[in-house]
Amino acid sequence: MSNKAIIQVKNLTKHFPVKKTKLFEPRSFVHAVNDVSFDIYEGETLGLVGESGSGKSTLGRTMINLYPATAGEVIYKEQNILELSDKKMKPLRKELQIIFQDPYSSLNPRLNVFSIIGEAMVEHKIAKKGKDLEDKVQEIMEICGLSAYHMYRYPHQFSGGQRQRIGIARALALNPKFVVCDEPVSALDVSIQSQILNLMMDLQDRFGLSYLFISHDLSVVKHISQRIGVMYLGSIVEMASKEDLYKNPLHPYTQALLAAIPKPDPNKKSDIGNIKGEIPSNVNLPKGCPFHTRCPYAKDICREKVPETREMEKGHTVACHFAGEI
Repeated sequence: MSNKAIIQVKNLTKHFPVKKTKLFEPRSFVHAVNDVSFDIYEGETLGLVGESGSGKSTLGRTMINLYPATAGEVIYKEQNILELSDKKMKPLRKELQIIFQDPYSSLNPRLNVFSIIGEAMVEHKIAKKGKDLEDKVQEIMEICGLSAYHMYRYPHQFSGGQRQRIGIARALALNPKFVVCDEPVSALDVSIQSQILNLMMDLQDRFGLSYLFISHDLSVVKHISQRIGVMYLGSIVEMASKEDLYKNPLHPYTQALLAAIPKPDPNKKSDIGNIKGEIPSNVNLPKGCPFHTRCPYAKDICREKVPETREMEKGHTVACHFAGEI
């Protein structure tokens, strides 16, 4: 892993407008991502964890300009890619790729594998139609653990794990530098998950890739990541190396997530009872700390003031008024 940042996220914000209903006033917004900042380094995997609805997938898609940002910057190659027109963004698309969560809905059922992988290679002039394209599609398929005879089959003829390999091959066919991995193994059986994770790690070493790895499974994130960010209600509440985060979690939400990891000993009770309730609505955000409505340690200042993100140790940041005291 290099010390040079491949991509920098600065105060990134993404809000979605909500239509007027009996529940919501006109001009209400879903606050999906709120003022998020971090760097990802060359050759690094940054894990991103949090409950469903915390904004992880929206953050990943906004980072590579699939969703237009509400505010903030994403710096790649010394330019803010969020300001680029579609024409100027097109050459960068091949360098910024995404692997989607659902291997069943992310592939066009009307296209065979050759077309799914090859059409972007032609569009970006990586290969010419004919023998050159066929050879390059076959090469990337074999790298991803697929056989040449799979080339002219359709998605419905594959298992979930094979479909995800096709999705990975499609992303890598354009020789990307940075890949958003949006829960790429959550829809797969546990035995297949390990195969896909090992494949992604091998490909990272082989091609020098950088990953944003999004997941709700902390054990999976620990296996593949060097650093981990914890996201709650659109904000990063803690970020640290995986060793520091698991050894010394400072935010109450991180502590609760780690306590919820299933224990191998059936007689050992879980500490999951640290927090109660559900994640609040991201249309009407709580005042003050977004976690105070569920935090067992919340005090008056938590209900009034948003905590600043502080660096408690080198590389270990947390947004909590009482970090290090609980």
